[in-house]
Amino acid sequence: MYENPVITVLGAGYVGLTTAALLAHSGYTVYAVEPNASRLNAIKRGKSFFYEKGLDPIIESALDSGTLIPTDSYEMGIPKSDVIFSCVGTPDNPDGSSNLTYVFNAAKEAARYLKPGSIYIQKSTVPVGTGADIEKLFTKLNKQIDYVSNPEFLREGTALQDTLFFDRIVVGGNNKQATDTVLSIYRNLEACRETIATKADVTSGSRKGEYITTSLNSAELIKVTANAFLALKISFANSIAKLADTVGADVVDVMNAVGADERIGSSFLHAGRGYGGGCFPKDVSGLIASGHQHGVELEIMTAARAVNDSMPGYIIKKLQNKLGDSLKNKQITVLGLAFKAGTSDVRRSPGVAIANALQRTGAIVRTYDPQVQDEAADDYVDGIMQQTSLEAAIKGADIVVITTEWLEFTTYHAANYAKLMKGSLLFDAVNCLDIPSVQAAGLTYVGVGR
Repeated sequence: MYENPVITVLGAGYVGLTTAALLAHSGYTVYAVEPNASRLNAIKRGKSFFYEKGLDPIIESALDSGTLIPTDSYEMGIPKSDVIFSCVGTPDNPDGSSNLTYVFNAAKEAARYLKPGSIYIQKSTVPVGTGADIEKLFTKLNKQIDYVSNPEFLREGTALQDTLFFDRIVVGGNNKQATDTVLSIYRNLEACRETIATKADVTSGSRKGEYITTSLNSAELIKVTANAFLALKISFANSIAKLADTVGADVVDVMNAVGADERIGSSFLHAGRGYGGGCFPKDVSGLIASGHQHGVELEIMTAARAVNDSMPGYIIKKLQNKLGDSLKNKQITVLGLAFKAGTSDVRRSPGVAIANALQRTGAIVRTYDPQVQDEAADDYVDGIMQQTSLEAAIKGADIVVITTEWLEFTTYHAANYAKLMKGSLLFDAVNCLDIPSVQAAGLTYVGVGR
């Protein structure tokens, strides 16, 4: 087992950059390989190219200490490294299956420089069986490499806290010495976590995380199963929200009471505009596709995906029913483009989907998000106007739709919305506002299942 391994991280995205910066800050020499020039230049300046609370000071500190070495070259770090983390992207194919092009290209390129006895760790979310295929690739290339699956469980917006104060570290592989090395890296990080949390100004956690060792296939399946189950909970809540709308119940009250059962729990039972981001949509689709590949129909996940896909349209329909007429030429403001608060990620963003759907109805659509700047531009349909302040976005609006739970939106006094808006309809698509406060300001409140 390596006592103080040199590490290379392949891919400096949400997972890779967080991993590289934290490990470099816990005493390891870490090469962070990022081929995208603009992203790499940002990292070299001590900045993340995406918004993540607390990450920039950790990057800057690790650069200053010389323990974090950003590069676009595999050749620079891998020959010196004992441990390689693969954190490259795994987008989905048009049929919903996982696109593993980057995963296998990274493994092939790394194999050119890997030294015998090094450990190749897959953190990217991959379908079960991927690791076995990469092991065959290394064998075919005559590389004596230990392969380990170590899936990530961080959430965007709380990535540092989730990594430092984890629920579980999962490591799967066929060589105990290799899995022990990976566990030792995380135990060393855990020993430094209070110091790092203070420097990053993130809240210390009280979780006593578990270290779990298992087989390669089990580790791969754990990750996608966890995300799929959380997505399932969201879709279940939205199914009940649709029923609550029909029968005159309040889904927030319903789910609060349901979640009070400790066997169920309240997490991810919040109804609203549905899930998005770079994980849940593709992991649900990937699990369904993996099931098909192995002759197993996962009907429950197919239903969860269908419910989620229906939510933007459901919200537009509720708007149309509430107004009783066309949305054409209505001034509608959509607040929130990131798929969740705390990040600038707009991948599969429900807010963007709702803005686009409103634009197609003929509405005049303006948007605002406190952290999203140009990230949404490629996903917009023509004609949407992105604003640079909350006040500019809502001034003169007939309708305001809140699609991301940023504090800037949820703590903005309802009277201020009423003062700036031309109309009076406030659609709370994330069920985050206090209904009496909205109504007291003279506004009409509409939620999802409320």
